[in-house]
Amino acid sequence: MKRLLCALTFAAAFSAGTAQAVDVKAPAVPKGEQVWFVEDHTLPMIAMTAALPAGSAYDPATKPGLAAFAASLLDEGAGKLNSTQYQTALSNRAIRLSVTPERDWLIVSLVTLTDNAKDAFQLLGLALSRPRFDAEAINRVRAQMLSGLAQEDEDPSNVAAKGFYRAFFHDHPYGHSIDGTAQSVTAIGAGDLKGFAATHWVRDNVRIAVSGDVDEKTLAGLLNAAFGALPARPAPQLPTIGRLGQPGVQIIPMPVPQPTAVFGLPGLLRSDPDFIAGYVANHILGGGGFSSRLMGEVREKRGLTYDVDTSLDAYRKAGIVAGQVATRADGMRQTLDVIRQTFADYAANGPTDKELADAKTYLTGSFPLAFGSNVGITGQLNAFQRAGLPVDYVQKRNALIDAVTADDVKRVARRLFDPAKLTIVIGGSLEAAKSPPPEKPAPSSSSPRPSMPRTSAGMAGKTAPHR
Repeated sequence: MKRLLCALTFAAAFSAGTAQAVDVKAPAVPKGEQVWFVEDHTLPMIAMTAALPAGSAYDPATKPGLAAFAASLLDEGAGKLNSTQYQTALSNRAIRLSVTPERDWLIVSLVTLTDNAKDAFQLLGLALSRPRFDAEAINRVRAQMLSGLAQEDEDPSNVAAKGFYRAFFHDHPYGHSIDGTAQSVTAIGAGDLKGFAATHWVRDNVRIAVSGDVDEKTLAGLLNAAFGALPARPAPQLPTIGRLGQPGVQIIPMPVPQPTAVFGLPGLLRSDPDFIAGYVANHILGGGGFSSRLMGEVREKRGLTYDVDTSLDAYRKAGIVAGQVATRADGMRQTLDVIRQTFADYAANGPTDKELADAKTYLTGSFPLAFGSNVGITGQLNAFQRAGLPVDYVQKRNALIDAVTADDVKRVARRLFDPAKLTIVIGGSLEAAKSPPPEKPAPSSSSPRPSMPRTSAGMAGKTAPHR
């Protein structure tokens, strides 16, 4: 059965579909939930992506990592089923359940064969409403989290990202690592986990996207099985943000041959009228892969890095332009100088006509690819839901991109890309090692880029959902 689900998921990834052809419905649901639904009987499978207001921004100040810890235990036993029994129930029915804690949200993804949908949604509902948080599971997951944190402390990209968020967001909850610290994870107990789930795994403000082989009436019953037992109350409010950023360079010393710099400046909320123009502007500057200005200046012309990119990220309480670059220790100072100069030139002069035309062609042409499978549809729709967009945004989005003018991009570039406002945090050093440095590597498209930790989810613009 598991092989069948994998085969159907693979086939769905290549099924014909375009954003314009997706008929998104918003069925009536109990107060507090928002549901977007695409009915598709092509394959006997159903996918769902749901977002609950239970991200790391809701962690207590003294216990960062609590939201992620609770999320990691969601499939570790529920009701009368212990961890082994619960996961066996999922596996025997070929149900794929995954959870991803982000800063604002807990993202829950479910994929099931139609015949097993009733069991799948009931098992999810059991995990959300009656989690066990058994001591054995807590200790095992804690050990996994501590091991992961120790590994992150050895990786300059993770170290730089954590340092950047602390510097950029100061004492706001967005500033701590999603996975917390070794000290905080060690201190979290069963009572903390149960209290967090009871307070934040709630029905109010849940965003749900479903696509697949189910009709509206049946879907109502499935969603009630998954979310109906959750408390119908709102999660606590997130605090507002004061000052953003700490312009300048901060160095977290690490004895590594290839340091990583994470950099950024204040961005735009998703509700800002300039957001779409800013999205296009960022694509031209650093979000467009090999076609971006930063890639051309830092990699193609000077061979200083394998990859450099930026993204325009919008959290519920703040927007941020964020990016990263890794290079040789003796090349970091020059790399940052080139990045600053590229920002300054773009802010002063805006895009060329070709850059704008190419960006709009790519952004509109690639958009339908996100809707080629049920899993892709739910992931994309849920991203729009989390951003507070209307249900008809799918139909309007490409026209909004096409309407962006060169003057719009130039105006937003001046607003966003002031190099004097850059907060830069380096994991490594600004200087070459005392021993002879290795030969300068030739850029190679096959070389891996530094991994982006969960502390910096959203920075990698090339893999982020379409805006």
